[in-house]
Amino acid sequence: MGKKIIIVGGVAGGASAAARIRRLDPEARIIMFERGKHVSFSNCCLPYHLSGTVARSESLVLMTPERFLEQYDIEARVQEEVTAVDPEAKKVTVRDLKTGEDREEEYDKLILAPGANAIMPKAIAGIGRPHVFSVRNVTDIRAIKQYIDANHVQKAAVIGGGFIGIEVAENLNMAGVSVCVVEGSDQIMAPFDYDLVQILHKEMLDHGIRLCLSSLLTEIKEHEIVIKRGEAAETVQADLVIMSIGVTPETTLAQGAGLAIGQTGGILVNKNQQTSDPDIYAVGDAAEGFHRLLHRPGRLALAGPAQKQARRAADHICGGSDRDRGFIGSSCIRIFEQNAACTGLSEKAAKAAGIVCDFAYVMSPDKVGIMPDSHYLNFKLVFEVPTGRILGAQAIGRGAADKRIDVIASMITMGATLEDLKDLELCYSPVFGTARDVVNQAALVGLNLLNCRFCQVPVTMARNLVESNACIIDVREEGEFQAGHLKNAVNIPLSQLRRRMEEIPRDVPVYVHCRTGQRSYNAICCLQGHGYKNLWNMSGSFLGISLYEYFNDQTQGRTPIVTGYNFK
Repeated sequence: MGKKIIIVGGVAGGASAAARIRRLDPEARIIMFERGKHVSFSNCCLPYHLSGTVARSESLVLMTPERFLEQYDIEARVQEEVTAVDPEAKKVTVRDLKTGEDREEEYDKLILAPGANAIMPKAIAGIGRPHVFSVRNVTDIRAIKQYIDANHVQKAAVIGGGFIGIEVAENLNMAGVSVCVVEGSDQIMAPFDYDLVQILHKEMLDHGIRLCLSSLLTEIKEHEIVIKRGEAAETVQADLVIMSIGVTPETTLAQGAGLAIGQTGGILVNKNQQTSDPDIYAVGDAAEGFHRLLHRPGRLALAGPAQKQARRAADHICGGSDRDRGFIGSSCIRIFEQNAACTGLSEKAAKAAGIVCDFAYVMSPDKVGIMPDSHYLNFKLVFEVPTGRILGAQAIGRGAADKRIDVIASMITMGATLEDLKDLELCYSPVFGTARDVVNQAALVGLNLLNCRFCQVPVTMARNLVESNACIIDVREEGEFQAGHLKNAVNIPLSQLRRRMEEIPRDVPVYVHCRTGQRSYNAICCLQGHGYKNLWNMSGSFLGISLYEYFNDQTQGRTPIVTGYNFK
């Protein structure tokens, strides 16, 4: 009989480690303990049961204990909880949750994959009410669906605007429930920069979801919640409350066993996922990872990193070794008709880390414009100054945002620069993309900025420029200008620029924009060639500025700086 390996927890981390060990060691005895009812399920698909996109909750369960035993000779024991670890005796205490009986199990190697716990602040009055739920497993999502159906829920509040919270909000909306999302910061989807996330704000607003940003939940009542924004309190009708404000690593067993805890609150591990006890490993949401770009410990509660950690642990247990290259943070989400993806560092994250950086914000068709399903892709590429090293990117649009971000994730992993991305050869067909893809276009814009070919101002500055009556030149054609424009902009179409150049002053800063940035760049090159010096391209141009301003105009009642929004 081979060595005995006990795994605490299933899903992405524990189940992946178990399967890998079995492939490497046919003689090992592998026992996986899961305190819940399901040892392997698609936790990322959980919200989609609420809308019926995943019609049967049984479909969320990927592997049963019976199939683990039959296909892999792995003992998967559900509703059995490991309550204590004795590293010196190399034993765990296991409680059968169906009978309440305790027993001990010896191990040669132990893998901790207990996951993370949903944050449920006890300070919030009413947090224990029966209509308050979190979303962590199949049992949770079934309970939510049953509560909705049994109580004919019409109004729901989702607390937290992260990935799970937004997916829950979308699927509740699709099920006909009126939804309010309450988020403590000034935006949803924290990995995205504030300028791009306005597109997602607009998408949710357009689909009838109310967003209460910079708001904190203070009390949960029977049919309403109380939220506070600044000093003002407000009640919101809610027959159902979903708590999705984050998770904390489950380290109870590790701390009880005297294992070291890392800087971020996760279990401290080395490159092979070994804890401070060499016979105990930790993987998944409970373990501390390493941020490749920030060069410091971090945590990323996603299935991909968990599976990589599980493979490293399994390989080391079976006599191999691997290197931990760290994570960069790649993720994606669909929100109604918008696809959003990001990787690496956002502009705000890079600056918060003290990295000198700049960005290229471009809007380019995701495929050839005459194709009937061509749409603009909003793309932001963040790079280090002066090296041009690629730090991160974000993409939002109706097309293949994830495809573009996967390209950038690959480039970051290889340590690429703007020069490398500029020359990257990608597939091209009119139905898939353009001859110069948006990622190549962003690299070219980035190089122009890095090499001081032109200067830019971000979309966040547009309101200040309008309100200060700056000289703004709109180089779109007259019909486009009449359909919508910045209030004090002067329309000099690119097609008329050379013969109307003298209308543009030389003694003040001149801010140029078009619809997406391409024509304004050509206009700046023309003006520079005729001796103009103080020129600025407005990043994002009219479409980006409109998207940025729209949500705040709709929710804050401020005076619009745009006449006639046109997002097509």
